Amino acid sequence: MRKLKPLAAATLLCLAATAGSIAYAQSGESAAAKAAARGAAASAPAAAASEPAAPASAVQQAAARPPVEQRTLKPGDYIAAVVNSDIVAASEVVQRQERMKEEARRRNETPTSELIHKQALDSLIDERVVTTYARENGPRVDEPELDRVVANVATQNKLTMEELRKRLATEGIDFKRFRENLRDQMLSERVREREVQGRIRVTDGEIDKYLDERQAALQDRAQLNIAQVLVPVPENAPAAVVEERRARAEAALQRIKNGEEFGKVAREVSEDANKSKGGEIGLRSADKLPDVFVDAVRDLKSGDLRPTLLRSPAGFHVLKLVERQAGKASINTIVQTHARHILLRPSEQLTPDQAARRLSEFKRAIEAGRATFEQLARANSEDGSAQDGGDLGWVGPGSFVPEFEEAMDQLPLNGISNPIASRFGIHLIQVLERRDVVLDSKQLRDQARMALRERKYEEAYSDWMKELRARAFIETREWLD
Repeated sequence: MRKLKPLAAATLLCLAATAGSIAYAQSGESAAAKAAARGAAASAPAAAASEPAAPASAVQQAAARPPVEQRTLKPGDYIAAVVNSDIVAASEVVQRQERMKEEARRRNETPTSELIHKQALDSLIDERVVTTYARENGPRVDEPELDRVVANVATQNKLTMEELRKRLATEGIDFKRFRENLRDQMLSERVREREVQGRIRVTDGEIDKYLDERQAALQDRAQLNIAQVLVPVPENAPAAVVEERRARAEAALQRIKNGEEFGKVAREVSEDANKSKGGEIGLRSADKLPDVFVDAVRDLKSGDLRPTLLRSPAGFHVLKLVERQAGKASINTIVQTHARHILLRPSEQLTPDQAARRLSEFKRAIEAGRATFEQLARANSEDGSAQDGGDLGWVGPGSFVPEFEEAMDQLPLNGISNPIASRFGIHLIQVLERRDVVLDSKQLRDQARMALRERKYEEAYSDWMKELRARAFIETREWLD
């Protein structure tokens, strides 16, 4: 793998903005089970500026998140909002608007300027509401702990502490402000996790209902063993490449129809992780397989070959239903998954689209053999699993947020997902192993409680934010662009 260059200052600040989350995750809990961060006093120029000057740079504004007694407006800037004891600068609103406009353009959306302005200002106010509340109610972040987080930022950017100080000074960023920014991040995330999780309640009746529903669903659930020959098609491949791959898949299908053994053709042609097993994925519950596979073999009997190709985002598939079994009658047996991931957290300097494109580049590098998943996770992942190559250990259903778990469950062994968005950030996921585990009654109920708590998280977070905003002092100001 090529040696990574030190990050640019803007990226450095992006990493600083997430370092509190990194430190929290490294306290022992998986970052994939932590909530990620979600996302002043006059309508005239700052009084300190006797004459207008150029507004502060975007990099400087992104870095400036110290407590209010240290926060000062740059000459020529304005106050957009006062939030409790803190402020939102007009330059921050403008910067947030530009980022949101760019993201909307990529999605081919055309929101009005008024809507973009409102969303940008509201998101910054929400951040200040949480930060000011955390300063007053959060657990203390001691200096040695903060020192470790700052050291993490330096290490991940291939810098010594002295080089980090110099880099910040070059960008006009005060080192003390830099540290206080990290402290705020750590406080906010810890308070958010404590407050939101503390208000989620799961009753025994809800657990009983959840388990009854799962038991009923299992009665008619089939176990399928599907074999495939996969001819992949690269993302955004030109039409000529798509047709060449289609022809290759059609030729493989015809060989099997002419009497050749499916496993032999799979070992020679297929490019999936199970080719050495003759393309067999193995006996798995239908709900743990991609829906397109289940639908494609729905009318087949054990041993039948699907007579036509299946086209999916991954490429062209030749499918055979090796075996179909009746669904299991017990919910005590669950499938545990051993997975790993790379997490990038969007920020002012890294939009969700940019993070997704970067993870797509990582996936291509892994598939081409230019790097390993473990290497890229150690060098780039922004959570506590990075030091273990992104390893998340063995987990059962309900351990992760639904969008992450759904993507993970659809992957074959050693398969790598496309970039997946969750409330933590953007993920690249790889499944390493799966195993069946029999749970006792207590373990089953604990697993159900975890799944139900996760279902309730978003509503609890939304209610908490509404209450915080209702109690906060918020005054918005008009300013001249």
